[in-house]
Amino acid sequence: MKRSIYGSEHELFRASVREFAQRHLFPNRERFIAEHGLDRAVWLAAGEQGLLGLEVPEEFGGGGAEDYRFTAILAEELGRVSAGFASSIGIHHYVVAPYLVQLTSDEQRTRWLPKFVTGEIVTALAMTEPSGGSDVAALRTTAVRSGDDWVINGSKTFITNGSSADLVLVAARTAPEKKAKGISLFAVEAGTEGFDNGRVLDKIGQMESDTAELFFKDVRVPAENLIGELDRGFIHMMERLPAERLGVALNNLGNTAQILAETIEYAKERAAFGQAIGSHQHNKFLLADLVTRLDVTTAFVDACVDARVRGELTAVDAAKAKLWTSDIQNAVIDACVQLHGGYGYMKEYRVAQAWADARVTRIWAGSNEIMKEIIGRDLGF
Repeated sequence: MKRSIYGSEHELFRASVREFAQRHLFPNRERFIAEHGLDRAVWLAAGEQGLLGLEVPEEFGGGGAEDYRFTAILAEELGRVSAGFASSIGIHHYVVAPYLVQLTSDEQRTRWLPKFVTGEIVTALAMTEPSGGSDVAALRTTAVRSGDDWVINGSKTFITNGSSADLVLVAARTAPEKKAKGISLFAVEAGTEGFDNGRVLDKIGQMESDTAELFFKDVRVPAENLIGELDRGFIHMMERLPAERLGVALNNLGNTAQILAETIEYAKERAAFGQAIGSHQHNKFLLADLVTRLDVTTAFVDACVDARVRGELTAVDAAKAKLWTSDIQNAVIDACVQLHGGYGYMKEYRVAQAWADARVTRIWAGSNEIMKEIIGRDLGF
């Protein structure tokens, strides 16, 4: 089905993102997998092409795009390349960017955004803790006022870009007695005494993305590194999670579409029992079902993008998009592995890598069980 929310200028941008991927991402993917992260050259190249600051104001070097559809295209196209690239670059361009643009002072924007846009500063968002998982309100990392500084103690885990980030937005408890209403956000810069990036975690998928533990031992950050309002960090995060979840849904959509397209071509070329495997009735019906599921999913995600453009995207619809796309992604790619037979289980095949990459999408950005809780509450339960 032809998509109706994107115009010619959007498709030109889509083509430029694909060209960037062909020049900088695909040729180096195996090296990035081996190194468990992207090198700085890729970040700088993305910055030079204007991909890192689409919604950053022009006065700070960004694109100043008020049309969210450009951000949506970048998220979807990075998903087509790989879920690992999508998560690493996505954390920077559509997760952290709104915090630095919307919640910072002029001084903070001037200090960080120009290099954020060029890729000289890579960013991460540190919410998740070893004991908390999806329960952000239960975090234990603390920030205590000490003169003109805040002293942070605690740890974080599963942090995308964690080992390579130059600037990490850290959620810490500043007023324990207030529970969720006593959390604040701080920008912690790499190299700050007591801040340890920890080890790069050994994941089963998304090997080209850098995921790490973070440790904070008496880390002193100046008061001017407070992001947003004191004790409103939880609210700041909850307000921006719908946009993050839509970005994840777009990553999922792009990844699913690419792997399914490659599987269809494989099914046309691979022969068994004297004919292309896609010609066997079971496989033909299966592919028909998968394509239909993907088209229906695309229509819903496009509707969410349109709602986001109009400023009408709700937390519930974003949760639905994240829930549905991650479930569809896992189901479709699992079927694609089956269609590849034994080759689908070989690491050298993209379908096998995508299968391992996809599993975490049902866990992160709020587990799918949390998404169902959000949707269920909206039903009045």
